[in-house]
Amino acid sequence: MIDLDLAPIGNCSISSLIDRQGRHIWCCAPRVDSDPVFSTLLSGKEPEAEDAIGIWAVDVEGFTQASQAYLRNTPILRTEVEDVSGNALEILDFAPRYRQSGRVYRPTSMIRLIRPLAGTPMIRIRLRPAAEWAARAAERTSGSNHIRYICSDVTLRLTTDCPVSHIFTERWFRLEEPLSLFLGPDEPFDGDVSSTCARMLADTRRYWMEWVRTLAVPLEWQEAVIRAAITLKLCAYEETGAIVAALTTSIPEHADSGRNWDYRYCWVRDAYYVVQALNRLGAVDILENYLTFLRNLVARAKNGKVQPVYGVGLEPALRERIVDTLPGYRGMGPVRVGNQAHEHDQHDVYGQIVLSNVQAFFDSRLLRTATVEDFRALEEVGERAFALHDKPDAGLWEFRTRASVHTYSSVMCWAACDRLANAAAAMGLTDRLELWAGRAAAVRKAIEERAFDDKLGRYAASFEGEELDASLLQLVDLRFLSHDDPHYRATFTAIEHELRRGSHLLRYAIPDDFGAPQTAFNFCTFWFIEALHLAGRTEEARSLFEEMLSRRTHAGLFTEDISFADGELWGNYPQTYSLVGLINCAVLLSRPWSSVR
Repeated sequence: MIDLDLAPIGNCSISSLIDRQGRHIWCCAPRVDSDPVFSTLLSGKEPEAEDAIGIWAVDVEGFTQASQAYLRNTPILRTEVEDVSGNALEILDFAPRYRQSGRVYRPTSMIRLIRPLAGTPMIRIRLRPAAEWAARAAERTSGSNHIRYICSDVTLRLTTDCPVSHIFTERWFRLEEPLSLFLGPDEPFDGDVSSTCARMLADTRRYWMEWVRTLAVPLEWQEAVIRAAITLKLCAYEETGAIVAALTTSIPEHADSGRNWDYRYCWVRDAYYVVQALNRLGAVDILENYLTFLRNLVARAKNGKVQPVYGVGLEPALRERIVDTLPGYRGMGPVRVGNQAHEHDQHDVYGQIVLSNVQAFFDSRLLRTATVEDFRALEEVGERAFALHDKPDAGLWEFRTRASVHTYSSVMCWAACDRLANAAAAMGLTDRLELWAGRAAAVRKAIEERAFDDKLGRYAASFEGEELDASLLQLVDLRFLSHDDPHYRATFTAIEHELRRGSHLLRYAIPDDFGAPQTAFNFCTFWFIEALHLAGRTEEARSLFEEMLSRRTHAGLFTEDISFADGELWGNYPQTYSLVGLINCAVLLSRPWSSVR
């Protein structure tokens, strides 16, 4: 049965998800939000099905077992496969990424290197890209050393030193020597494919090893943090600076839930949390590129109005529709393309834009530090934040059928004003400092008067409301309250009592547009772990963190959701929110380096 125990490869231009037997079962090209060329993940069929399309498999006759791991500190995936006779082979999968000619080379390409390890395995190669959301197999043409696949949004060319007819006819053959397969743009391949792919492997490995060397990792849980950081980088679309929420669409939040959404876009909120986490590791390259995305977004925003989500090419319109050519993950449709959230009012985004940008006013490491012109542009965003801080919105959980004045959104609007005051101080703009500090004080007053429930002695998730949600734990991280504030402590106690389910924390407990929640949001559990630590319950926090780490896929990653009944992972994958939580908790809970130096 297909599951989400998948390993991503990528190069910040293209990415693919590979199952435990080394089969590509999900890949969109030429962009992460394009039509999938590998789509078996949502086909409702098993990858070994003879009529499966949207797959790239190396089948081994008499298959018995496979093992899989990344090469250390890289997204280069090694799969070892054995057959009943003891024959074995190795598959190395990666997308080229390295420095060349003064820039980073990251083509829309993937490489498979196949070599025998023991004996002579009998194999066949099934390379079956799909088109039109898997309505049909891609058309093919072939030459002496290549095959062209005409997909919906891209034409791919396979260049190989394997006999082309072996692949074109999918015949079984003996693997007697190493094979190189380069799947990329529809253009001639320069040079010898074997030696060129070997060089690309070495250069790609070197690039990632050197990037990881720049990370300021905690003493403990380094492997988990490094894998999360690499994967967050894979979720960046480097051409524009966008950061997607996940690489997939329509993985349900729980079985047959209908909560199937397309996460292959850039949410301002999610991207803010990603750059915040990577900043804690010192990875400023992704921040700098994302700030370019934000500057372009703000420049195009009319009167400072910003959507919650955009396409990776800054597209504002992400019309949501249902695709009927794919039955969905384990047959649990619908499969959605696009996301209605682009139409929502989610006022927290104004705070997240300012908070993402404010570092550029203080960080001398950046190649491009912020200017007065940048500050003036951000002020338009701040104006929207101030104007909307007490207006109803869909909130960070993106409710589709109801609106409230959500406390989290209002606190983010406060943060926008507060941080603009900080930026004004850094720029020596005394008049603007006074204005934004005054506005921050006014928004704080509104939140304290309308979101705090005097009767219950705690904050609520909405103005004049009583319900709770996990986002209230962010009042400390955003510096609205201190962790020892009695109002916060009372709110934390209430959240633990009402939203905790064993080792997990719900986003909220009340029914929403699709009924009562049946899974916990992994990011919220990580928020709760941070709160436990701040409450002085560090050993409990560490124990819960270790338990969460044990829930990761074999690739060291998380989905969005987890069943609090049986621990099964659900939701889109790999989920950036969840990996952010892992990094933040590891940094917070780890013993210091000074304890071993």
